Amino acid sequence: MKGLINKWNKISLVKRILIGLIIGIILALTAKDIASPIVIFGSLFVGALKAVAPILVFFLVMSAISSHEKGQQTNMKSILVLYLLGTFLAGLTAVVVSFIFPTTLILVEGAKDIIPPGGIVEVLKSLLMNVVDNPVSALLNANYIGILSWSLMLGLALKNASSSTKLVISNASDALSTVVRWVINFAPLGIMGLVFNSIATQGIESLLSYGHLIVVLIGCMAFIALVVNPIIAFVYMRENPYPLVFKCLKSSGITAFFTRSSAANIPVNMKLCEELNLNKDTYSVSIPLGATINMAGAAITISILTLAAVNTLGIEVDIGMAILLSLMSAVSACGASGVAGGSLLLIPLACSLFGISNDIAMQVVGVGFIVGVIQDSCETALNSSTDVLFTAVAEYAKNRKGKKEA
Repeated sequence: MKGLINKWNKISLVKRILIGLIIGIILALTAKDIASPIVIFGSLFVGALKAVAPILVFFLVMSAISSHEKGQQTNMKSILVLYLLGTFLAGLTAVVVSFIFPTTLILVEGAKDIIPPGGIVEVLKSLLMNVVDNPVSALLNANYIGILSWSLMLGLALKNASSSTKLVISNASDALSTVVRWVINFAPLGIMGLVFNSIATQGIESLLSYGHLIVVLIGCMAFIALVVNPIIAFVYMRENPYPLVFKCLKSSGITAFFTRSSAANIPVNMKLCEELNLNKDTYSVSIPLGATINMAGAAITISILTLAAVNTLGIEVDIGMAILLSLMSAVSACGASGVAGGSLLLIPLACSLFGISNDIAMQVVGVGFIVGVIQDSCETALNSSTDVLFTAVAEYAKNRKGKKEA
């Protein structure tokens, strides 16, 4: 038995995940009732990742900041520019795609018991209030903006602490990283449970009537992942970006697709950054920050569903309004973490640009929840894999510049 486990562990994690994925699909199609207990594996896996991620980020960032030596350079400015540029270009691309392949909707009953934000000021206010959230509350509720702000402040306050104090924080950070590796080793079982649950409970019948919308959404996200992001990466790195792009999609995108949670994927992304030999001082901050503000997928969802509502109602859209929508979708997407329900609940805000009533906008949100089983998975995969991609691109670009100057 021990030899079998050793052989299994020698197989790469991605291959093990694919094996779990295939088994989950087969069981969902052939033995749905008998195999139903395996759903618990998916719940346990996502639950464990979500549980460890906040405390991992808190100690990693605090350790990185407190032990940061003067003169050491990080790439946070470049990474932040990449995050914002990528999100804006995603929103702009979605607008262009919506003009080329116009989509109309079969409106459904509006989403109930949820209240969308009243305006962009409310979204940004919610985001800023998260910065000053109670630190215990931030950890309990996985408020990563709050976790980042408190860990940054504590890290700065501990810069002059004794080396033994810094060592304790560093050891705690290393211990949590080890726990994360243990949890990630159970990814094949977790993915098997998640994919089984998706196929067994959702099926694809309810999605068929929204086929065109789903194709436009997924096609646009694929275009960003495989064309736009590689172009950005090439401009910065001046080398073939596709090995890095595919590595990020394979190692980060697959798990994010099934967990459908950027927060749950933070530990996976941290591990991938470690494998890529990136600067820990940088990625310990950029990855949780990216899970909060790097939202290309959300910008796409907001733009496409808003313009689908516009087309359904026969409203004319000029170039100026289209560009304004791109900007609003990008800014709204960056603030999506401050709104319960994420990108879908920001659709009424974008619809208000075109004078669409809140009642109709909430019907569009209802459509979003129907296609969400696919849309949300692809959106999370794009968002999360791009966090690592842009972190790596910024560091590789800096290294290239350093060699050139030398």
